[in-house]
Amino acid sequence: MLIQKLRLQKGWSQEQLAEVSGLSVRTIQRLERGQPGSLESMNALAAVFETDLDRLKEPSMDSPQSDVRPDEALALAHVRKVKGFYVHLTQYLIVIPILAAINLVSYSSYLWFVWPALGWGLGVAAHGASVFGAVPFLDGAWERRQVEKYLGRKL
Repeated sequence: MLIQKLRLQKGWSQEQLAEVSGLSVRTIQRLERGQPGSLESMNALAAVFETDLDRLKEPSMDSPQSDVRPDEALALAHVRKVKGFYVHLTQYLIVIPILAAINLVSYSSYLWFVWPALGWGLGVAAHGASVFGAVPFLDGAWERRQVEKYLGRKL
């Protein structure tokens, strides 16, 4: 989360950060999700952000020191989900017209592209509903209740 916060403070996209640091976009994505990075990757990012290597290390759950406040962490996670939805929607909006064109050129008497458009469209709609909170029974409060139920105690 800290790497994402620092990247956003600079106004960079993941692609721009990858370019200036010499890392792959995939590596940047993994590090922003909190997965551990190699010493070389972390050194490259520390140099780009002009900070100490120790500052870039993700804090443990019991560590009181963190450069990312809880509200910022929630906002960063939400924005990551929204971005994922928009990527999903864009893929849908690119692929379905291509399928429609292939269908109309090759076999226009039967519109088979409608079936993947409907199926995938339902998936995109469900993804959007979950990201934008239109499914109230699967929100954060539901998750907390399920964890407490599993633990047999309050969090």
